[in-house]
Amino acid sequence: MSRAGRIARRGFLVGSVAIAGGVAFGAWRYTRPLPDPFAKGLPPGTEALNPYVLIDGSGITLIAPRADKGQGARWIQAALIADELDIDPAGARIEPGPVSKTYYNTALLQENLPVDPTDTGWLAQTLRAGSDVPARLLGLQITGGSSSVPDGFEKLRRAGAVARETLKQAAAMREGLSRADLRSGDGNVILPDGQRIPYTELAAEAASIAPVQDVVLRAPSQWRILGKPVQRADIVAKSTGTQRYGIDLAFDGMLYASVRAAPRGASVAKVEAAAAKGMRGVHSVVPIRDGIAVVADNTWRAMQALQEITIDWAFSDLPGDQQAVWDSLTAALDAAQIDSRPRDTGDVENALAAGAVIEAEYRVPFLAHAPLEPMNATVRISDSQCEIWTGTQIPDFVVAKVAALTGLGEDGIKVHNQMIGGSFGRRLELDFILQAVQIAQSVPGRPVKMIWSREEDFAHDQPRPAQIARGLGRVANGRIEALDLAIATPSVTTSWFGRVWRALPGPDATITAGAGDQPLAIPNYRVTGYRANEVFPVSSWRSVGASGNGFLHGSFLDELFAAAELDPLQGLIDLCNHDVSRRVLNELREISAWTGRAAGQGRGRGVAFCLSFGVPCAQVVDVADTPKGLRITRAFAVADIGTVLDPVNAEAQLSGGMLFGLGHAMNCELTYRDHVPEQTNFHAYQAMRLHQAPEITVRLLENGPLRGLGEPGVPPAAPALANAIFAATGQRIRELPLSRKVRFA
Repeated sequence: MSRAGRIARRGFLVGSVAIAGGVAFGAWRYTRPLPDPFAKGLPPGTEALNPYVLIDGSGITLIAPRADKGQGARWIQAALIADELDIDPAGARIEPGPVSKTYYNTALLQENLPVDPTDTGWLAQTLRAGSDVPARLLGLQITGGSSSVPDGFEKLRRAGAVARETLKQAAAMREGLSRADLRSGDGNVILPDGQRIPYTELAAEAASIAPVQDVVLRAPSQWRILGKPVQRADIVAKSTGTQRYGIDLAFDGMLYASVRAAPRGASVAKVEAAAAKGMRGVHSVVPIRDGIAVVADNTWRAMQALQEITIDWAFSDLPGDQQAVWDSLTAALDAAQIDSRPRDTGDVENALAAGAVIEAEYRVPFLAHAPLEPMNATVRISDSQCEIWTGTQIPDFVVAKVAALTGLGEDGIKVHNQMIGGSFGRRLELDFILQAVQIAQSVPGRPVKMIWSREEDFAHDQPRPAQIARGLGRVANGRIEALDLAIATPSVTTSWFGRVWRALPGPDATITAGAGDQPLAIPNYRVTGYRANEVFPVSSWRSVGASGNGFLHGSFLDELFAAAELDPLQGLIDLCNHDVSRRVLNELREISAWTGRAAGQGRGRGVAFCLSFGVPCAQVVDVADTPKGLRITRAFAVADIGTVLDPVNAEAQLSGGMLFGLGHAMNCELTYRDHVPEQTNFHAYQAMRLHQAPEITVRLLENGPLRGLGEPGVPPAAPALANAIFAATGQRIRELPLSRKVRFA
């Protein structure tokens, strides 16, 4: 039997619930075999036991299809397979694998269902259970939404278990024994007499038999790697500067390129490039869509030559400054055309009319992704094939768009996904890859590495959208009677899908995410989203809608607690109607030794809570007002992710997310003038400095369902800091960055 046939029969991703749900979508489509990602292209002597496990004479390769952006995604995916396969993942090769619909993401679709993450009702549970059906039919291989671990938890462990039991079956057939009498350990099948047969010796036999499907996944008490404080295999390389990223690639005969693209709303009117063409090392000047590229013998020379090119831009009548952004958001609020209203409890209008109303307007700015590794891609193109080496979170969209651009079939597009030096959502975009392909088309047969300058990286980011929120509230008799929050922002979903695929109809849940889905029992409680016109293209930024809404909602809620003379942490606990979230808040009170806002003269404590991506996260920030400015002295964070698979990395993700949120809240914004950002490099976009980083105490709980942790640490950070500043100074800041109003030491 062919390898394609062997893997095609391995339907281990199909569960009974999803099969039942498949009737509505056409069960014949849902249940047909997934494509074999290794049907062709494997070198002689390499066997694919399933889409996640390859074995050759030199060892084992584990396929980790979710992109690693620095958060350890490759390692944890490998560990999920390895714990069931009975190998040490540190001794295996870990690769991203090919682009394939087999590696579709179910958990990301579940996260975007139109139900509250705390909803355990029949309809919500049915939608979650059946979400594998549309996910499999769409076949989107996407990394995002803190979904890598939830999506891979069952799939990857089952892949490891199926491979293990199939290897044991091969050994049993060879030795004339029963599989039940065999064990496995450290990459070997162990016979009853203690003899060990390495997996590498059994791979060909295992690949030639029907896979063993009747596997039982191990209980947590049997885990050897998962749940244990182990060191990731990539930590040393990432800590010593020896990790290779896409920007580090080198090939024989390689050319190098950099680009300058038109500001939004502009096109190239005239180019004067004679001086650049005569510069040392310059190979060519290449026009690309709405811009120009220089190809040279190294990146520095390409970037220097770009500076010698004079480009006249032809601008459209699109608005190009920051005031147009605020005007658009204000207009959306004033027009009161609702995009969505996920929260509408009680009778808000009558509750607000019953007494004095507290009013506030909050703003959050555009934020750049600004990863340390600027956008880059290496491309080699011929008449029949286009190979791309880059870091991307959307490899299947890359294939489709490049196929359309080049005229090659999708089978002719090969993506080699690289380790990514930071993304925060930026690698969900295609612009830089399509530029690199256009450049490579001018020099067929030669690899071209295209790298953006840092200035180009800022100028052509699709940032986190700016937002304006108007809050109305009323307190009486020591409690919050009403909270009405109206949020205006452009649609991230429409903007992004419009670039990478096609715009989707319907409301955008990200406009109110992190505000309209909070588990709080306020008697009269309304959150409304208003979709503003898009002045500049926007995209997902770490924690997406919750990144800004956490500040808007958490800060205004703190205002109401203060007006009601309530302790804010106790107020959150009293309002919380979700047991898992309440435990998080109680744990935060314990580890922070919370006794209230006040912490002495010029000192204050702030608390905030935000449930995002299904993860309840609560944080406390302590600040002190010093002669040199405000200083964050201590911080505390608690989150519940259901099951902690990698304790060391989970703690790093939570504390790192909090630091990320604090730094951006302190100093960062992206403002536009004449169609481009005024911030052109890190000198004008400074996050937290090392000396400003506080000691953070982290606690992880395991009471809820399994969730990811790449993003939930971000949203509570900004409001916790702003609320701490209020506690220390009495100043209520309603606009980010906070450095507009205070100075940080």
